[in-house]
Amino acid sequence: MRLSTVDDRAVLVADDGVIDVAGASDGRFGPDPMAVLEEWTAFRVWAANAALPAAEPLAGRALDAPVPRPRQVFAIALNYPPHAAEAGYQPPADPLVFTKFPSCITGPDTTVELPGDRVDWEVELVAVIGVGGHRIPAGDAWHHVAGLTVGQDLSERGVQLLGTPPQFSLGKSFPGFGPTGPALVTPDEFADPGDLRLVTELNGTVVQKARTGEMIFDVPELIARLSAICPLLPGDLVFTGTPAGVGNRMSPPRYLGPDDVLVSRIEGIGELRTRFRAA
Repeated sequence: MRLSTVDDRAVLVADDGVIDVAGASDGRFGPDPMAVLEEWTAFRVWAANAALPAAEPLAGRALDAPVPRPRQVFAIALNYPPHAAEAGYQPPADPLVFTKFPSCITGPDTTVELPGDRVDWEVELVAVIGVGGHRIPAGDAWHHVAGLTVGQDLSERGVQLLGTPPQFSLGKSFPGFGPTGPALVTPDEFADPGDLRLVTELNGTVVQKARTGEMIFDVPELIARLSAICPLLPGDLVFTGTPAGVGNRMSPPRYLGPDDVLVSRIEGIGELRTRFRAA
C-alpha cells in the first residue's frame, strides 16, 4: 500500500492516480492524514479489504508530504560506516540522536530558500510510526512501522556546527529542510525492507549511492533504542542516517546554490526533487 497526501487530504496512490481516503471509506476515515495514522491498524484492515473506486488522475495537483504534521522527528547521525569515516569519526557504539523540528517538513517536489552559503544534502530512509509504543522490542519493531519514505536531511553546516556543543537541530530545521515523500510505502511492499538502494543526484551527477542494509543500526534497532526512552507516537518520523558523499566532506567542499536541483531516490519508494533559490 502507498499512502500520501494531496491538498492535505489522505490519498491512496495507484499507478494511474490517487484515491481519496475519506470518499472511498464513506467517511469511516476522515481526510486528515494524521488521523488516519492514529487508527493505523483499523485502516490497514480496511484498505486490504475495501472495494476501492477507480483512481482519479492528479490533473495538475501534486503529492505532498505523506506525514505533514508529525509530533516527533528523530534523526540519526553517522549511521553508515563510510559516512562516519569521511566525517573523521569511528562508527558509533550507540545511535547518535538529534531532532529535526517538525516545521521543516515539506513535500517531495519543492523549492527551498537558501538561508546561508553552507547548505548540504543527506539522503535518508525515513521510517514512519503507525502503531505507537514504549519500550518496543526490536523483534516487534516492524509491526509498529506504518511505512517507509524518502527523506532529505538538509543541513546548514554553518549553523549546525556553531558553538560548543554544536547546534545540530537548529542547523537542520530551516523551512523546507525536511523534504519527504512521495509516499509512505508499507513494509510488505518490499522483498526486503531492510535493504534498499539509495541514490542522490546533484544536477544529474550521482553524489551518494548506498544500500540501507549497510546501516550500523537498522530500523528495528533504532525503534527499540528510541522507544526505550521516548514513547513513539503514530506519525512520528525516524530519519535513519545518510551514507557517504555529502558536500562538506568533498575537497573542496561543495554546497548547494541557487538553481541547483537535488534528486533523491530510494528503490521501491520513489524520488524527491528539490530546487534551491537565493534568499
